[in-house]
Amino acid sequence: MSTPPLLHIDALRIDLPLDGRLRTVVHRAEVSIPEGSAVALVGESGSGKSLTARSVMGLLPRGARVHGDVRFAGESVPAMTSGRLRAFRAREVAMVFQDPRAHINPARGIGDFLIEGLTTARGVPAAEATRKVVTILREVGIPDAERRMRQRPHELSGGLLQRVMIAAALAAEPRLLLADEPTTALDVTTQEEVMAIVAEAREARGLALLFITHDLELAAAVCDRVAVMYAGTTVEELPAERLHRGAAHPYARALLASRPPLSDTGARLSPIPGRPLSGFEVPDGCAFSDRCPRVQDRCRSERPHPSPTGDAMTACHFPHISDSEEVGRHA
Repeated sequence: MSTPPLLHIDALRIDLPLDGRLRTVVHRAEVSIPEGSAVALVGESGSGKSLTARSVMGLLPRGARVHGDVRFAGESVPAMTSGRLRAFRAREVAMVFQDPRAHINPARGIGDFLIEGLTTARGVPAAEATRKVVTILREVGIPDAERRMRQRPHELSGGLLQRVMIAAALAAEPRLLLADEPTTALDVTTQEEVMAIVAEAREARGLALLFITHDLELAAAVCDRVAVMYAGTTVEELPAERLHRGAAHPYARALLASRPPLSDTGARLSPIPGRPLSGFEVPDGCAFSDRCPRVQDRCRSERPHPSPTGDAMTACHFPHISDSEEVGRHA
């Protein structure tokens, strides 16, 4: 019998109040993360990645309606009471946000931010909490940690502040780490350093990771599996090592093909035609139908549901079939 995943997002649909009525912005998100494993959630802006991640912590906007389920260690997050949700956030899951300056109080010191969760939510004595976070600050590459504890956010660079956010997440000793585009505002060198810190911390602590990113190369390098979202739907999920050669959904393949090649700087880009849709704009059929080179009549009238393809999952009526599979089909 297989072990159930630590996190299972099952047919998640999220409705938000827009223009005076509820509109569906996430249609069907499907993600499973085993204990100690890492999954990347990739896709264009507006595809529903961040809302999916926030649903794991119950941090959706006011008025949101959730359908389907988000289960952590078999327990439904949407069904948690407010008290259980507070304990869940304090002890079992932590999140590293995209912009650290938007999530650290500029009027308080770094030390106050780091130890508050330990002293208030977990009852750790202040002296012990201080020793713990100083040690973690050193682990995440912040030198002179004692002095940094006395500083305020505006005195630290963006890269150092993101390390502070990672330290705060690790101090909670979670089982699951959510990283919502944690390197977007950083330069390339700092991005690499920050993701190396996340990867090392995850491996050392045996954490599960949900990594939200636009960077396909980074997703494949850091994670065990990759889930691709488009217009509020998980359209493909597959092992990370097969992302570049085994993607079956036309959108995932087009996304990979649209990247500029590193080997030929003069090559023309291959953009995806049309424009990306937000979840609330999705028609009755496949959301990608107006941009898809493989579109057929069925695609415009019937929305595809996820179906297994070996060790992967694809939500497409006419997924790409590898040459070997095509030969086997016609043998």
